[in-house]
Amino acid sequence: MQILFPANCLLCLAACESDLCHACYNNLPQLPSEHCPLCLLPTKDSRVCGNCLKNHPVWTRTIAALQYAFPVDAMIRSLKYQENLTLAPILANLLIAKTNNCPPPDVIIPVPLHPIRLQERGFNQALEISRHISRQMNIPLLPHACVRTRDTLSQTELSWKKRQTNMRNAFECTTNFAHKHVALLDDVMTSGATLNELAKVVRKQGAIEVSVWVITRAIPSTALIKTTEHQTILQNMPYA
Repeated sequence: MQILFPANCLLCLAACESDLCHACYNNLPQLPSEHCPLCLLPTKDSRVCGNCLKNHPVWTRTIAALQYAFPVDAMIRSLKYQENLTLAPILANLLIAKTNNCPPPDVIIPVPLHPIRLQERGFNQALEISRHISRQMNIPLLPHACVRTRDTLSQTELSWKKRQTNMRNAFECTTNFAHKHVALLDDVMTSGATLNELAKVVRKQGAIEVSVWVITRAIPSTALIKTTEHQTILQNMPYA
């Protein structure tokens, strides 16, 4: 539609000079205002959550453009499964807008697909998004620095607990990242298992800092419910 209507909003087709009109852009699903800086799940006062304190991720920080919800989830599925590659730079721009106050990495590594999965899909959506970010931010892109050595089951088919074991030893990396700040880029972060395994091999190659950059973060409904309940309790407490 954006090709047919280049001067219209991608979502509502209202006249505008950018990919999204102000109304659609302002209504995109944002992350909870208070969230863990490592996993982005909602926490009080943006403290590190209990799970990250107990099982500290290998990475240093996480940046996500949005929450994995409508309409951005539909945009990602259209990119991945309908080969709508025109969405890659649009999604990339949403992430770039969130990186202004963060230290720039030395290199960007898109999460690699296994050769079998790459042959089936024909492209790696993380790489397509990374290409645009690399050009716009002038950060070197290393698409072949790491490889996926096991054709793992799709994470979407597994429970949160099984996702951890599914990704063990799924990546290899021989590139030297000594004294480098590496950003790992993916389209969706759910359990974080994939990114954590990739971060491990990058750390083993000398990276002193690993950032996770994702277009969206999937927030479990239970986490949102607990946060809402907690906020309601605080609001109803009889403070003097």
